[in-house]
Amino acid sequence: MEDANTIGDYLVQELQVYGVEHVFGIPGDYILAFFDKLAHSKIKLVNSCDEQGAGFMADAYARMRGLGVVCITYDVGGLKVVNTTAQAYAEKSPVVVISGAPGIKEREKFPLLHHKVHNFDTQQKVFEQITIASTVLNDPQTASAEINRVLSAALRYKLPVYIELPRDMVSATMTNHHDVCVIQQKIGIPVLKESLIEAVKMINKAKKPVIIAGVEIHRFGLQDQLLQLIKKTNIPVAATVLSKSVISELHPQYLGIYEGVMGNESVLEYVESSDCLIILGTLMTDIYLNIFASQIYNGQAIYITNEKLSIGHHDYENVNIRDFLHGLTEFDIKRRDTTNIPHPQPQQDFSAIKGQKITVQRLFQRVNSFLKDNTIVLADVGDALFGAVDLLICNETKFLSSSYYASLGFAVPGSIGAQLANPNLRPLVLVGDGAFQMTGIELGAAVRYNLNPIVIVLNNRGYGTERVMIDGSFNDVLSWNYSLIPELVGGGKGYVVDTEEQLDEALLSAEKYTEGFCILDVHLDQNDRSPALNRIANLFAVRAR
Repeated sequence: MEDANTIGDYLVQELQVYGVEHVFGIPGDYILAFFDKLAHSKIKLVNSCDEQGAGFMADAYARMRGLGVVCITYDVGGLKVVNTTAQAYAEKSPVVVISGAPGIKEREKFPLLHHKVHNFDTQQKVFEQITIASTVLNDPQTASAEINRVLSAALRYKLPVYIELPRDMVSATMTNHHDVCVIQQKIGIPVLKESLIEAVKMINKAKKPVIIAGVEIHRFGLQDQLLQLIKKTNIPVAATVLSKSVISELHPQYLGIYEGVMGNESVLEYVESSDCLIILGTLMTDIYLNIFASQIYNGQAIYITNEKLSIGHHDYENVNIRDFLHGLTEFDIKRRDTTNIPHPQPQQDFSAIKGQKITVQRLFQRVNSFLKDNTIVLADVGDALFGAVDLLICNETKFLSSSYYASLGFAVPGSIGAQLANPNLRPLVLVGDGAFQMTGIELGAAVRYNLNPIVIVLNNRGYGTERVMIDGSFNDVLSWNYSLIPELVGGGKGYVVDTEEQLDEALLSAEKYTEGFCILDVHLDQNDRSPALNRIANLFAVRAR
């Protein structure tokens, strides 16, 4: 690749070096010059209907490929992706936000340029709160170094970053070039060894150790190291909702999803009776914080993320999860006999009952039998997610959701990013009608870019999760004819589903139709919900009052 002389060309070049093949966004006058450079590069521009949709697409792409990019204009575009960037930060997804901005020189003559809010640096200050690194490329002498610094931080920490590009800097000639220099954490070998010795001693002393494999195993690509540790030690492993599909859910040592009070009782009992939790890259959320916090407080846990390591009551600085997990596989850890551990129960085989109205439980039974090796499931927040937790995912990283940040509207645009990240996969989207109405129109991108997700809309005419907490007309949504969306966007197929037989027929038809997307409008009773939703909603209802 030839050296790029302008700031815009260099940024495009470095995105390609980092493996980016698609950029998601919407054009605007402050970013048009950079869009033009992208259009003349090997990177494919993917236009969305709305900036939030582009942000969700880039997030899903990042979870699949290791780095995603959303590109938008100043303020009116940039502030629309604040929510999606916050989600990426909360759930550790390395998204690069590239925003156009007014030119440096024009700011002097025209202080009231359009799109501006408060000061010219207002947008940057907002993104500083939800990114691991940010920069404004306003100096040709430092631009290449800044680009390298910010992009490498995204990969090092698996968190979003922000790059602001004034429009008169896109074609500015750089005066210095800096080679890519990925940020490396300084690892103290004696500290690492000391931490491993203490961890192994604790594990070998325990009678019932359990591994909790968290989202960072996904983000840092540590599944192979985790599987080596499990094979060597025979220690059982559970996942969290956010890390679902971290390993195959058919693995003999896989317990299931640990999700606190809303989870499977046998998994809950097994995990919470452990005398040594090995918590690998797990976010301490309110769903399962109580047990983790108590175990850590009592000195019965090994807890490591990419930022910290705690063993018992000791904290170790500058030990990252990759080195620590690799080190565990090298030490002599006692092998366990775990013949009586719980395992996920497979869903019952589905046989449609003619004329029987479809229910949430029966819907997910049929979906479970529909999953194929090339299926990736994207579950939106609500009963779409709670019901999907019990699906049996047989392959690594084949389930995406916003289960911690819990932003409605991720799944449909996320399916666009996921399929572009890996065209060999066919997305299956599970989404409530309320969430669909926020971003479902992004199915237009599926038509434009020849993608074929299967979208199942759980149509219960409102926000079912909130109804269980505090009900009112504010939880209602307007009824749409979701099956007619293909007529609106000019492609795809739609189905109306009221009965089990219609669901079966629609899924079989959707499986055969690969030329475009399919959308199933599944009519559910307003008060029908999954057992998991009942459990968590009752818990949150106490907090809501």
